[in-house]
Amino acid sequence: MASMATGVSLSMSGVGGGGDDADRVATAAPTTLKLNQKNSLSDNTCRFLGMKRYRGSGAIRTVSKAVVDGEEKTQKTTRNLRVGLICGGPSAERGISLNSARSVLDHIQGNGISVSCYYIGPDFKAFAISSAQMYSNTPADFDFKLESLAQGFSSLSELTEHLVSAVDIVFPVIHGRFGEDGGIQELLETQDIPFVGTGSRECRRAFDKYEASLELRELGFMTVPNYLVQGTGVDESEIAQWFTDNQLDLEMGKVVVKPTKAGSSIGVKVAFGVNDSIKKAIELILEGIDDRVVVEVFMEDAYEFTAVVLDVGSGSVCHPVVLMPTEVQLQFHGSGDSKEDAIFDYRRKYLPTQQVTYHTPPRFPIHVIKSIREEASLIFQKLGLRDFARIDGWYLAPSSNLSSSASETLGGPESGDIIFTDINLISGMEQTSLLFQQASKVGFSHSNILRTIVHRASSRFPHLAWYNYGYSQVLQGSTTLEISGDVQKVFVIFGGDTSERQVSVMSGTNIWINLEKFVDLNVTPCLLSSSLSNSSGASSDLDNREVWSLPYSVVLRHTVEEVLAACLEAVEPDRALFTSLLQKQVMKDLMDGLGNQSWFAGFDITDELPRKFSLKEWIKLAKEAQATVFIAAHGGIGEDGTLQALLEDEGVSYTGPGVLASRTCIDKVMTSQALSHLSEFGVHTISKDVKRTKDIMHETIPNIWDELINKFRCLTLCVKPAMDGCSTGVARLCSSEDLAVYVQALKDCLPRIPPNTLSKTHGMIEMPNPTPKLLIFEPFVETDEIIVSSKAKQQLSWKGSRRWVEMTVGVIGKRGSMHSLSPSLTVKESGDILSLEEKFQGGTGINLTPPPPTIMSKEALERCKQGIELIAKTLGLEGFSRIDAFVHVETGEVLVIEVNTVPGMTPSTVLIQQALAEQPPMYPPQFFRTLLHLATHRVK
Repeated sequence: MASMATGVSLSMSGVGGGGDDADRVATAAPTTLKLNQKNSLSDNTCRFLGMKRYRGSGAIRTVSKAVVDGEEKTQKTTRNLRVGLICGGPSAERGISLNSARSVLDHIQGNGISVSCYYIGPDFKAFAISSAQMYSNTPADFDFKLESLAQGFSSLSELTEHLVSAVDIVFPVIHGRFGEDGGIQELLETQDIPFVGTGSRECRRAFDKYEASLELRELGFMTVPNYLVQGTGVDESEIAQWFTDNQLDLEMGKVVVKPTKAGSSIGVKVAFGVNDSIKKAIELILEGIDDRVVVEVFMEDAYEFTAVVLDVGSGSVCHPVVLMPTEVQLQFHGSGDSKEDAIFDYRRKYLPTQQVTYHTPPRFPIHVIKSIREEASLIFQKLGLRDFARIDGWYLAPSSNLSSSASETLGGPESGDIIFTDINLISGMEQTSLLFQQASKVGFSHSNILRTIVHRASSRFPHLAWYNYGYSQVLQGSTTLEISGDVQKVFVIFGGDTSERQVSVMSGTNIWINLEKFVDLNVTPCLLSSSLSNSSGASSDLDNREVWSLPYSVVLRHTVEEVLAACLEAVEPDRALFTSLLQKQVMKDLMDGLGNQSWFAGFDITDELPRKFSLKEWIKLAKEAQATVFIAAHGGIGEDGTLQALLEDEGVSYTGPGVLASRTCIDKVMTSQALSHLSEFGVHTISKDVKRTKDIMHETIPNIWDELINKFRCLTLCVKPAMDGCSTGVARLCSSEDLAVYVQALKDCLPRIPPNTLSKTHGMIEMPNPTPKLLIFEPFVETDEIIVSSKAKQQLSWKGSRRWVEMTVGVIGKRGSMHSLSPSLTVKESGDILSLEEKFQGGTGINLTPPPPTIMSKEALERCKQGIELIAKTLGLEGFSRIDAFVHVETGEVLVIEVNTVPGMTPSTVLIQQALAEQPPMYPPQFFRTLLHLATHRVK
């Protein structure tokens, strides 16, 4: 095994809080570096595009060498460009705004740029926040304590006065209202503060869906026929006439109802007929989402697409180039009423779901893609947009329901079968967002595309010319880096076929992106595909398992199925040729503008082909490469000790606990048994009854219910699979009817139980796949309700009558000496069981790290941590794990729920929040590097 080039310890200083810290992590390796082939373009491609070759992740601090009077002198930029990152805002998308801003922070911090973070709350109160707060799951995690935690500004005017001297340029990352409607832009313009993106006047015009459609129509572009509803006094006859004009049935004509100014997915609904349209429009207005609502024709037999536009001009010259467009394909799998749910809504856009698949490039004829790119570029220019934007639209099939009269009236001479809808002035910038998907297809890493946007914006301001010039000096001559030390190979594996596989994709992607920042690591993302037999752990199942080695652009997907489809698409010869031709054209178009910019050093990734291996071949490859395997496959063979045993047999190092601990912790009953003797130390377990699923399916449900409540002497039960993930199939049952619904869902192999199906209010319940052989029943533990108000008052309320709360705690270290991180108090937003989304998806769920002192004293918290460390020692945990438990706020006693040996490691996971609460804080790159270090120094 190649030794680590740098030692990493738990006390290593934090990164991400400032440019210098970020640079220290980035340059942890020796000063002379060698490029990884997978991160550079081929010589032929470089020559074709006139590019320099370099590793442009933004994580390498490089210096150029210039010969002056026969001597080599090092040139460095005089100082960093100071970027002010502003997120939050009043819209329902402010949680997504936090995710996007965190991603921008991750990828532009360091190497000539220092970032300061600012947050605007729903009440328009502004704060300067620490970069650590950017890693919260949702703004509600910190809203209630901002007054004491952050630097507040008395008004937005005071904020702008501060920005004048504190930053060189602002990067607004507020989605929806105030971010894309010109609000924040106008505020910055009043003080002549440079900022990234479109100006206020143009934002106002493009953000309003109705006004934008009118303007596009005037410019000769085809738009969707629509009708504007203003206020609640709707003229029924007038809207009925609109239905008739567009050949829509008055009773069942299908339309989309959406606010004119609320982002691209908030409040978007499908309606049927005149009455339903009026009803849903008025509902949106009464909800306060908007006072103006658009009703538009639902596009049947049409293909949705979205295209990111990048301005590669300089100064006042606009040179928009459309990247590789994406087709958005909605799919339905027999669950739910698809006619009511057939739109690309908030859930599909931001949460991992099999109901949407992205194809980049679209599966359209080449001339259609050419038209999309040309027209989107023209729209960008005609509307006066700047730097970047995302434009959504439809490709109309011949059988489209858009009336011929409307088509003739609205279509321009060259629009034909392309129709445009929403214009997004600040596109989502989460790790796997459409911006990064499309950019990666044409040679941009996350860092490179974001830095290109910042460079473009700064070129508009003469007083920032020093930055672009200075940065170009940093990059000149940095294309022939050599290594004088070992490069450690890392395989990050994620996916599988458990119900947590989509969270696994998010975890694996996050780990890969963060470890990619280290120049002495060669990191390969790998997808564990579903088993053919679907019988976890069986030897025949392992023989059928496949692992795909993934190129950069294929990783940036939302689901296992989508990644696998992208792999198959990439290796299909005709599709690969089609993609290659389009890539060359887009890259050439980009270089027509970027080739003239002194600061642009070239594209930094290639779109290579994925490679398929059997699981055993892949492990052999890891052995030959002396790679460390970073396990991010939740549940199944990734967490039950199977994969760990296979790796150990071949002598391959891996992250997380060993075989025995993994086998124990995946089984909740075995976990309880292993900890049953610790009560005298304040560690308790919950009584359980284990039943075979097939027995329950054939018995009388009321009899089973009576037996259970009599045994436990309680009226409310919790049911969960005996061996599955931490949120899968977990439900609160309050009656035999609830149990009957749950059992029927298992019989029908439903992928999920819809919200509020059971008698007690609850969120979406993701169901296990395959059906578990054993189910655990236990008394439902009532905890105290904690309410976090994220409104103007921003306060925390807790009655504390029961004195028990639910907490989750990360542990990290070597076996026998695991260290408890700062516990997080979990707050359930919908019902009594935390959903997968609340646990792992940014923008949802609330975690308070550490627990507020008004709820739990330092002494009780310390006793809790001691109990957690005892649990870790007893179970033989090592590397890292997460322990979920109920904790008594006065005594610190711990009631164990479960132990997760491959916990969620998504961008907003509580583990990151807890690592940042350490002293000194561990930022994500350092945190994952530490876990890698522990894997290579495993206790034998």
